[in-house]
Amino acid sequence: MDSSYIELKGSEIELIESTSSTVRIAFPCALIIKNMTGSKERTRWSQAGVLVLEDVSNPPDWNAGSVVCAGGDIDDNVYTYRDMIPIPFSSRGLIRCALRLEGASTTLLVEARSARLEMEGVPKYLDHLR
Repeated sequence: MDSSYIELKGSEIELIESTSSTVRIAFPCALIIKNMTGSKERTRWSQAGVLVLEDVSNPPDWNAGSVVCAGGDIDDNVYTYRDMIPIPFSSRGLIRCALRLEGASTTLLVEARSARLEMEGVPKYLDHLR
């Protein structure tokens, strides 16, 4: 089965935008790992995308510019995605996003009732992972 995911560690975050009920986390060149059925090798790609968290209980007050993600967890109801976001991703229920950001002393924590990943443009091939 083919699968793809954003590798959080090392992905640049261009913007973290909060409103009263929505948080948008923009990745200008997210690092994507693709696993293809029947292949022992994985491939790395880059593509722009936005993680949209809606129905947020306490939007974070985050005013940092561009940062690099050092890793984190996306809790999707009973599942936890460690250091990754699956592609495609769309869910409702209990969503928790906890991202560690390089150079930041605190973790970006967002709790929401729904989340979706919106990929933009065409993925660009970077290399094979052996």
